[in-house]
Amino acid sequence: MKDTIIIKIDAENIDGKLIEKCAEILREGGIVAFPTETVYGLGADALNSGAVKRIFEAKGRPPDNPLIIHVSKTADILPLVKEIPENAYKVMEKFWPGPLTLIFKKSNIVPRETSGGLSTVAIRMPDHPIAIKLIEKSGAPIAAPSANISGKLSPTKAEHVIEDLMGKADVIIAGGDCDVGVESTVLDMTGEVPVILRPGVVSRETLEKVLGRVLVNSLAESLDKTKGKPDTMNTKHIHYSPKAKMMIIQGGLDSMVAKINELKNRYGKENKKVGIICTDETRGSYEKDTEEIIIKSLGSRKHPETIAANLFKILREFDKTDVEIILCESINDTEIGQAIMDRLKKAASTIV
Repeated sequence: MKDTIIIKIDAENIDGKLIEKCAEILREGGIVAFPTETVYGLGADALNSGAVKRIFEAKGRPPDNPLIIHVSKTADILPLVKEIPENAYKVMEKFWPGPLTLIFKKSNIVPRETSGGLSTVAIRMPDHPIAIKLIEKSGAPIAAPSANISGKLSPTKAEHVIEDLMGKADVIIAGGDCDVGVESTVLDMTGEVPVILRPGVVSRETLEKVLGRVLVNSLAESLDKTKGKPDTMNTKHIHYSPKAKMMIIQGGLDSMVAKINELKNRYGKENKKVGIICTDETRGSYEKDTEEIIIKSLGSRKHPETIAANLFKILREFDKTDVEIILCESINDTEIGQAIMDRLKKAASTIV
C-alpha cells in the first residue's frame, strides 16, 4: 500500500502553492482525487497512457469503460477531437462550465486507455474552482472518473474518497462537499440528433430548449437497431450498489407509504433490520428510528436538487449500518428527477 497525501484546500480561498503541488504530481504521472460540482473525481493526465492505467488499477475499473476528460476552457478540446459540430458550440456556451459531458469523435492524440478503446471521447468543463485551477496548473486535460472503487457509491465528500482510495491515490484533495451530488449528464454529439447516454441535472427538457430534438439512449437504439449500438461511452457497467438489498417502491405518496410500512412490518417479523429512504413530506408517516428501523430523508420533493445532492451521501451512511433491507420511495422522474431515478434504479435490486 502506498502513502496517500491528504491536502485540504478551501474552494473560496485557494492556496496556489498547494494546487501547484498537486499539479506537479499530475505532470509526473501521478493520480489525484479532487472535488467537482458533481462528485469527486480521480484524475490523471489524460494524454499519459501510463498515468491513466493507474486510475483503472486504483479503482478496479474495467479497461473498456471510458473516462471523461476535464478541461478548463473550451479551446482545450480542439486538439482532442476531430470536429466540433455547430450545435455543440451552442450547448458549450449555455452549459459550460457545468455538469454536462459531451461526446465527440476523438483525435489521434487521445490514448486508447482514456477512450476505453472507442473512437469517441467524452469531455466536460467542471464548474468548481479547485478543479479548474488544478487543470490549468497541470497544463494538460485531466481524465477523471468518480473517485471510488468501481461498483461502489460515488463520493460527494472527501471522507468518502478517503474510505475508498486511501493507499491507492497519490493525493486526495479535501475540498468540501459536492453541490450537485450526481454525475454529469452525458450527451452524444456525434450523430445527426444528440443522444443522452446518461441523465443528469441538465435534463432532456432543458437541452431541447437549446438544441431542439434530443433523444435518450434507449429510444435511439429502438429507432435504429440496424446500425447497432453507437461507438460511444459504455453504459453496461454496474454502479452505485449499496451493501444492503435495496427496493424501490413506486406509486402515489399514500400508496408508497402504505407499501413501505407493510414491507417494513413483514421484514421485521423475519428479524431483519430495515432502512427507509423517504422525503420530508412523508417522514412523519413512518415510526421513529429504532434499533431495527433506520429512517433517512433525502429532502423535500419541492427541491429535487437537494434530493440529488443528498442521494449518495445517504446511501453511504446506510453502508455504515447493519441494515439488511433498504426500502426507498420513488421520485417524480421529470427533469432532474430523471437523474435521481436513474441512480436509484442502478442501486436497487428490486422495483415494486
